[in-house]
Amino acid sequence: MKMYRLENSPIAYYVEENGHDQWVMFVHAAFADHNMFHAQVAYFKEFYNVITVDIIGHGASTQTKKGDGIGRMSHWMHEILTAHKIERVHLVGVSLGSVLIQDLANHYPEQVASLSSFGGYYINDFDENMQKENGSGQMLMMLKAIFSVKWFAEDNKKISAYTPKAQQEFYEMNIRFPKKSFMYLAGLNSMVNVHKPSPRNYPLLIGCGAHDIPMELAVVKLWKEKEPAASVAILEGAGHCANMDVPELFDQTLHKFFVEGNV
Repeated sequence: MKMYRLENSPIAYYVEENGHDQWVMFVHAAFADHNMFHAQVAYFKEFYNVITVDIIGHGASTQTKKGDGIGRMSHWMHEILTAHKIERVHLVGVSLGSVLIQDLANHYPEQVASLSSFGGYYINDFDENMQKENGSGQMLMMLKAIFSVKWFAEDNKKISAYTPKAQQEFYEMNIRFPKKSFMYLAGLNSMVNVHKPSPRNYPLLIGCGAHDIPMELAVVKLWKEKEPAASVAILEGAGHCANMDVPELFDQTLHKFFVEGNV
């Protein structure tokens, strides 16, 4: 994939363009980078033009300036789509990535061909108690990282992936995460429960791994109740980062959704 940067943006992104009619954009989990989608790029490049993004503070997106923050990610991703003359795109996010693609869809719904959220929550109607529980868990992980990045990464890989292979891959990305980049995650609350729930004019897929934490499974159930038209995919043999644990099943499920609008 070819790496790009836009002027006045800290975001590094990667494009695999093969002359296809449709585009898909993948946005990764916290403490990882675009490499967590290497299996998806290898699969989907045969059918779609593919973009992967390094979230601010992650991967190669660390050349920031004063005022840059995670709250601007939707603006920067919109600029990426505009720069490549992409009218509509299939958005796929895992964990933190699912929050960011929803924020993009809130601001630029006309650019969304479909939205697939794995290991995330509905940012327009997130239960207050679950939000507090989620925040407490994130704070605990940050405290561990302050003492030791290796300790943090060793613990985090068990939460983030289920299979030993995926855990090791996640660990190798996590260990490169700069401590200073934790400050960018503080802006996430600026995206939650800001926009009122509204009907979508594109298909929605909500998913997670069958071995994800109980709260995530509960989140998927509640989200489905709030948006009955959504498709749901609970992937067997997978944890939080289902695309890394069971890439073939993940890719097949996602491709079916792109083509048929459901799973």
